Amino acid sequence: MVYLFDTLETFGTEELAAALEQISPQRRETALKYRFEIDRKLCVKGYLLLKQGLREEYGITDNPVFEYMPGGKPFLPAYPDIHFNISHCKRAVVCIIDRYPVGIDIEEIRPFDPDVAAFVCSRQEYDMLLSSPEPDIAFIALWTQKESLLKLTGAGIHTDLKRLSEQADNYVFETRIHKEKNYIRTVCRHRG
Repeated sequence: MVYLFDTLETFGTEELAAALEQISPQRRETALKYRFEIDRKLCVKGYLLLKQGLREEYGITDNPVFEYMPGGKPFLPAYPDIHFNISHCKRAVVCIIDRYPVGIDIEEIRPFDPDVAAFVCSRQEYDMLLSSPEPDIAFIALWTQKESLLKLTGAGIHTDLKRLSEQADNYVFETRIHKEKNYIRTVCRHRG
């Protein structure tokens, strides 16, 4: 199940302060390390979405504690059969919870930058972007697919992004474009 919060303007300083008291000490410490309040809000809201999902789907009411795989992917050692992933951008926070490994990414739609695209895309992907009537949307959709795949596998961003499309046949991507809110989100799951 996907949990989305895209009204960050309603999550003010007072709401953040109250939320910091409702989360695990581990997550509070992580959130307070961020320099900017917006980043603290995104960190806390992602955790609150996870808590909401765990409560609604599994009846779990305690504050989850994370451990991390070698690539940095978080997991819940107390609940090894529950898989989750959290992502955020300046416009929204999203969390997915599943019985199987899953990845999710959300990104703000930004103007297309051919130099960035050339750095992260295969030649075929780059040509597709250049021929797209909306290369800014096409690029962010492709980026969220790549990032959600990396988050599913736990491989991390140090992976050769140009070659990720070679692995795509093994995965299913669900991409949602929210033009009115100016973001795109993609879920990645193993095929089959």
